[in-house]
This record gives sequence, C-alpha cells and structure tokens, in this order.
Amino acid sequence: MTTKEIKALISLLDDPEVAPHIEGEIQHLGESIIPFLEESWEESLDPQQQQRLENLIHQLQFEGLQQRLRVWREGGAQDLLEGMWLLNTYQYPDADLQALNRAIEQLRHEASELLLPDLSPTDQVQALNYVLYRVHKFSANTQHFHSPANSMLQRVIETKRGNPLALCVIYLLVAQRLGLPVFGVNLPNLFVLTFRPEGAEPLYINCYNRGLVLSRTDIEHYVRQLNLTPNEVFFEPCSNLDIVRRALRNLQFSFEKLQETGKAEEVAELLAILE
Repeated sequence: MTTKEIKALISLLDDPEVAPHIEGEIQHLGESIIPFLEESWEESLDPQQQQRLENLIHQLQFEGLQQRLRVWREGGAQDLLEGMWLLNTYQYPDADLQALNRAIEQLRHEASELLLPDLSPTDQVQALNYVLYRVHKFSANTQHFHSPANSMLQRVIETKRGNPLALCVIYLLVAQRLGLPVFGVNLPNLFVLTFRPEGAEPLYINCYNRGLVLSRTDIEHYVRQLNLTPNEVFFEPCSNLDIVRRALRNLQFSFEKLQETGKAEEVAELLAILE
C-alpha cells in the first residue's frame, strides 16, 4: 500500500461502524504500519481515538515479539543476549540490541585488562567482581525487588540495580566473552552461576551478593535450608532457554504482584512459546 492509502485506511478508525473491520486490516499489515499509527496518534485530539491507536500499536508490537521469540527458540536459543533483549522489548519496544551489546562489550574490555594469564579461578572471579561491583557498582535492588524493571536488561544496565537473574546474566555474558567456563544454575529461589575450570572443582558465584564465591557444600547447605531433596539440576549448568524462561516467570510474577493482570497474562503467552 502507498503512504496515502495507509493514511486513508487509518482515518477510517474514526468511524465506529467500520472501525472493527479496519483494525483487522491494520493488524494484517503488521509492524510496518506502526510509524503511521504513531503519527496519527500525535495528530489526534480525541482521547478515545488515541487509546484505540495505542491498543493497536501494542497488539502489533506484541505479535511481532511473539514471532521473534519463536524464531529465537527454533534457531536453538544460541544467543542469550538476544533472548534477554527480546524480553526487554515487551516493556521497551525501541530497546536497541546493539546498544546492549556495546555495554556488555565495554565491561568485557575493562575486565580483560585485569585477567592476567596466571590468575587462579578464584582470582579471575575477583577481577570480574572488581569491575562489576566496585567500578560500575552493580548491586541488588532490594528496595524494589518485585519491580518489572529488574528483569529488563536495558534498565538494569542503566540503573545498576537488578534481581539475581539479571545480574547473573550480565556477569555471565561478560565472563563467556572472556572465554571463561561460566554458566547459569537454576537454584530454587536464587539464580547463581557456576565457574567450571578444567581439572578443578566447580565454584559457584552469587551475583546478588556482589559475586560471593560459594562451594558445592554451600549450595548443598542452601538446599537443605529450603527442605528440598538434593537434585543435580541445582548444581549443573542450565541452558539459555532455561534462563530466558526463568526471566519471563520473574516478570510475570512482578506484574501479578502489581495486580497488572493483563500484562501478566501476556507474559504467560510469551512463556508458553518457550515451554
């Protein structure tokens, strides 16, 4: 369709009799029509029309996100940063993947200058801790633990505050770009990392507690405190798919705590794509 035809189509939304049919046609056109809807929103002085346009824009963005999430999963969920960015775009559709990539790359560059070849695994962790927690001051968002922003990588990088999983994801992405054998671990109630150096016992890293180094015995003690039966999944690396699923569950719970039922239900739809 030409620009003139698209604008004429959008103008028909003012007519209550044909608006439902026009909305269907607009949804069929997909995300490419969003800039025209945004332009129409700016020009409108009718609050009801603006709300109708906002709903259409959100629906188009949500359907696009669902499709991209399917593609990410079907492609093997290889890129964790991309998966977390996709989650990020639910709240921030204009989030820039390359900007996130640059932020992670900057952290990697700073950490690389401290990682001397002869450092022990524990010292390598301490070097990463220094960059993330001392220089950049990343920390736990204990004051607003259930805020949806804690699951949004863009916001966590901007504010330096996040939940256990988001802080672990940043640490994990930096560590893996440095060639370190660091992976996520799906502990109940707490997401941690494991550092698995060749020929040595695995270490565990609590990113929510400024990179505190833990042993397997510490993890076993934590599991006993929760009165859970020990399970190897509590000690072994999990997949990128597992991480993004958990991030979506966290986000769903955040919206439920805020009684934003509609958003919680939409996040559940996104989660279903990955289940």
